[in-house]
Amino acid sequence: MSIVVEVRRNTYQDSVTLMRLSSDLLAEDGVTNASIMMGTAGNIEIMREGGLDAPVLNDARPTDLVIAIVAASEDAARAAIEKAIAALNTDASTASDGGGAQKRAISSVMGAVVEGVNLTLISVPGEYAAAEAMKALKAGMHVHLFSDNVSVEKEIALKDVAIRKGLLMMGPDCGTAIINGVPMGFANAVRRGRIGVIAASGTGAQEVTSLIHELGSGISQAFGTGGRDLSSAVQGRMARFALKTLLDDDMTEVIVLISKPPAPEVAASILDEAKGASKPIVVCFLGGDPKMVRDHGLIAAQTLEDAARQAVRAETGSDAHSHCAPTPDLPKLAKEQKYVRGLFSGGTFCYEALLLLREFVGDVSSNTPINKQMKLKNNNISTGHVCIDFGEDEFTVGRPHPMLDFRFRNDRIVQEARDPETAVILLDLVLGYGANADPAGALMPAIRKAMEVARAEGRTLPIVASVCGTSDDLQGLEQQKASLREAGVTVLSSNAQASRFAGKIAQVAQITQK
Repeated sequence: MSIVVEVRRNTYQDSVTLMRLSSDLLAEDGVTNASIMMGTAGNIEIMREGGLDAPVLNDARPTDLVIAIVAASEDAARAAIEKAIAALNTDASTASDGGGAQKRAISSVMGAVVEGVNLTLISVPGEYAAAEAMKALKAGMHVHLFSDNVSVEKEIALKDVAIRKGLLMMGPDCGTAIINGVPMGFANAVRRGRIGVIAASGTGAQEVTSLIHELGSGISQAFGTGGRDLSSAVQGRMARFALKTLLDDDMTEVIVLISKPPAPEVAASILDEAKGASKPIVVCFLGGDPKMVRDHGLIAAQTLEDAARQAVRAETGSDAHSHCAPTPDLPKLAKEQKYVRGLFSGGTFCYEALLLLREFVGDVSSNTPINKQMKLKNNNISTGHVCIDFGEDEFTVGRPHPMLDFRFRNDRIVQEARDPETAVILLDLVLGYGANADPAGALMPAIRKAMEVARAEGRTLPIVASVCGTSDDLQGLEQQKASLREAGVTVLSSNAQASRFAGKIAQVAQITQK
């Protein structure tokens, strides 16, 4: 086994590009680990802790790009590095404008100002992100801040400056946005339309915008706020600004607000501001009180799918045509099988599943539980009903996001299959810009292995999945679903449908075993 590390001087690249490229390199022959990061002190420490150490790291600077490869041989490692450098050089020389034309890449905030750009996506290590965002705001640009690890105090300061200047400050830790039809971060290919979305959740925004597209409507704007925006500290600063923006937007006829439950006082104040609005407003506070929403004269939605359907109904005046597949037959399980095991790449999908599953089986343990008492003691071992969010830091530090890199989740699928108490495995797949080029294909080896393990022990192992994406995504929504079905996976049209079906399987299994 060989470790080869190369440092490229002053070669900045954004985090999404680096995650995607790291994932691509893992598919190269002989490569067992790949990490591409900027050379900040924190990133260097992550590499060393992950076993990717080399003397050259001692000289790495924050503005340098570090490429570290573990491979079966030094030749294989160096071939992977050459491929990474070639890809980076291509990305640095040209950039698509989204319509097929090529434009010169812009590498700094001030360069963007000179080019007349009025919106910037910032994806740099957290210790530098706030300063770059402030530069952009002061230069009069809207900001999509993909970076995390920005203090709440800096977030408030950035949003206050943005609001004073009439600018969007989306983030920090804003995974998804669609601005004037242009996808940013992790987003899906959706048509333009008259439904505006404000989301504190990246995968929540993806699910709702994708379902709206598949239901025949379209998106005017999709604004991300960052996960802390509706907290007591930040007080919904950007959600309020985005709401006013969409209320004033002539193209937007219906507004959807998506979040995990905000701080109670923030929820009340935002609902007060939305009350009596001139446009229908659909509110999906996952796990929140729908009565509180309805009492303000707004449209309450309890799931992401419900939010999409309610929005299309409000826009068109009629029920959205159904995308609900016929309810599949419940499988016959062995007497030991009784627990649901949810393995998610999307944090909001995991949270929504936790909410829905407890209607069938009670509280479910998780690394991101609804109730603190249900926190998993060991994230690597499932006991009882469990849902895991593989996008949390304990799984992603120094590695690509699980929407790109399926290694950990694939290993866990096979691990859960070996447990005779597993009644059903519940999965999400996310398509779109920045996601894995073939997520169904990346899952397939683990799915086949899991089913082989169960069959060898005389068990049936149901695997239930939903695919978040659209017919226009590069990965192909129907192609992805077809691949899963061919492998024996039960595919449903939303995370809510998949979670409820998995919950029903586990519920019936427990009832029949009593």
